Amino acid sequence: MLEIGKYNTLKIVKDLDFGIYLDGGSGLEILLPARYVPPGVKPGDEIEVFIYYDNEGRLIATTARPLATVGEFCFMEVKSVNQTGAFLNWGIMKELLVPFREQKASMQEGRWYLVYVHIDHVTGRIVASARMDKYLDNVVPDYTRGQEVNLLVADETDIGYKVIINNLHWGLVYFNETFRSLEKGELIKGYIKSVREDEKIDVSLSPPGYRKVKGVASAIMESLKVHGGFIPVHDKSDPGEIYALFACSKKAFKQAVGALYKEGMITIESSGIRLIS
Repeated sequence: MLEIGKYNTLKIVKDLDFGIYLDGGSGLEILLPARYVPPGVKPGDEIEVFIYYDNEGRLIATTARPLATVGEFCFMEVKSVNQTGAFLNWGIMKELLVPFREQKASMQEGRWYLVYVHIDHVTGRIVASARMDKYLDNVVPDYTRGQEVNLLVADETDIGYKVIINNLHWGLVYFNETFRSLEKGELIKGYIKSVREDEKIDVSLSPPGYRKVKGVASAIMESLKVHGGFIPVHDKSDPGEIYALFACSKKAFKQAVGALYKEGMITIESSGIRLIS
């Protein structure tokens, strides 16, 4: 079934000078303009395309990739504003409309906003909304501790970073569990730390427990091998230096070093760690 505002794999049915037509199902043929046609394709081949409505309201395909598809959140720049609403740079030929009713405050040209891409239930068109809370935390969070999730950094608070989890829920990464600055709009991997009784979700940038220690230990061993069996990093090293090298907290680093030491794989010296041959 054809999914508007998302990627679809469709079969080529016609090859013409101005583009190719794709089988959209139920007798529907969708144009992929010539500028987007990959070289060497022919009728009968299948290609992945993004499907949207052009300015005339017709379905059209593109192999260009928008900044976000239907059901996703993204920061986008306002290119223009008129009596209809604000129009965002969507990353493809068509700009994305944010109607006035979907703006928390009047959007201004040249500024960036976090929006949600969806299909308007009245017009059937693809639009965006800046009213985040309408589209988040609408289903009961069903996560397990340590589960890997996709995060979008949305904002900075007094105690940490607000993130969007799997395009479904709000979450929070605490400052004391990050060892570098996170940027709005950054897409990163995270791990569920806890889901509280009020359904608020705490997220970590490192996996919990043994899995985290094992991963850091592997990174330390690899670094030792690359650097001739010695690295000048130890338990007194700056947390930022440790994070830059191993993408982990100082606590996780010390746990991993302890585990390697107990296994007889390293020695710990005053100036660093040495690999035991």
